[in-house]
Amino acid sequence: MLLQRPSRLTVAIPESLAEMLEEEIVMGRLKSEERLTEEDVAERYGVSRSPVREALRLLERDGLVIREPRRGIWVAPMSQRDFDEVYTCRIALEGLVARQAAESTEIERKQELRGVQAELAETQASGDVRRFFAADVRGSFMIYDLADNRTLSRLLRGLEKQALRYRFHAYQRNPDMIKLSLEDTTRIFDAILESDGAAAQAVTEKLIREIWQSMRDEVRNSFGS
Repeated sequence: MLLQRPSRLTVAIPESLAEMLEEEIVMGRLKSEERLTEEDVAERYGVSRSPVREALRLLERDGLVIREPRRGIWVAPMSQRDFDEVYTCRIALEGLVARQAAESTEIERKQELRGVQAELAETQASGDVRRFFAADVRGSFMIYDLADNRTLSRLLRGLEKQALRYRFHAYQRNPDMIKLSLEDTTRIFDAILESDGAAAQAVTEKLIREIWQSMRDEVRNSFGS
């Protein structure tokens, strides 16, 4: 779960450790291209090397770390090229999942989006970027669940882990992205609650495209091409 604080694990579960490392990477506390070793991770979290090895394999599967023989393991690099690849894929897939969520007949579950919308508005007003980001991500996963398409959800959840790094960076560096996200996310939620699949898809694609185009120069300046 995002926004946990790093801590020592009392139970050496690879999945739990992977989640904690994932958050460190997404929030930028583990930097792009930072070297990782099993020994350092094991010492930091107070676990043996066996769960660390498996946790790093899970992160490698999700595109968050890279491993090469004789070169070791490091945090996957961020770059404009990677950003472009991730966001061009997101446009179509996120649009499709929003349409399918809108077409869901789960009215009570749709209504839960209003709680997320209220939290987004509150955190945007207070300038709390981390809480806004966490609520925004939770809203995305609620939409995935509403769509009830296991294949699409699996594709998006894998892609989303790479996208979250850029999403958090965008919110940190450009307050206008938070305002844009709040306005369009509200429209997306409205369309889902009104069961308007075409509108949900169109607004979702517009939002992701605008964030992508607006942040390309910033990503290139920060991480290279």
